Amino acid sequence: MAEKDKAGSPEGADKATMDTTIENMAREIAEAAWDRKALDLEIIDVRKMVSYCDYFVLCTGRSDRQVQAIADGIGGDLRELGYRARGVEGAQQGLWVLMDYGDIVVHIFHINEREKYSLERLWMDAPRLPIQIPEGLTTERDAEGFGG
Repeated sequence: MAEKDKAGSPEGADKATMDTTIENMAREIAEAAWDRKALDLEIIDVRKMVSYCDYFVLCTGRSDRQVQAIADGIGGDLRELGYRARGVEGAQQGLWVLMDYGDIVVHIFHINEREKYSLERLWMDAPRLPIQIPEGLTTERDAEGFGG
C-alpha cells in the first residue's frame, strides 16, 4: 500500500516498531476520548487471543450525544495524524459505536449499553495497557453509573 497499512505502520517496518506504533495509536485514541470526557476507558491487549486486531479501546459516554461526540473526536484527531477508520458502525444511534482502525477496534458505549454487553468481562483474561487517567476523570463508575 502506498499509504499506511493496518494501524498506520509504514510498510517494511520491523515488528517492534509496528508494535510501538500501534500502542501509541491506542494511546492517542484514549487521549481523544478523554478530551471528550469519556469514562471507564480501557485498552485491552488481545494480540494473543484474536487474529483480527491487537487492541480494543473501550470507553463510555453518558448520553447518545456524548457517545457521538467521542466518536467524532477520535475520528477527527486521528485524521489529523494521518489515520482513517476502515469502518464506523452505530454512530447515528449513539448507543454503541464501533470504529475499526485495523489493528485497533474502538468501542464507545452509552453507559447503559456498556453494562449490557460487558466486553471487559468477556476479555477479562486479556492484559490491559497501563494508562494515566487525566485529573477529574475516572475509569470506574460510581453506584449510580456515572463517573466521578
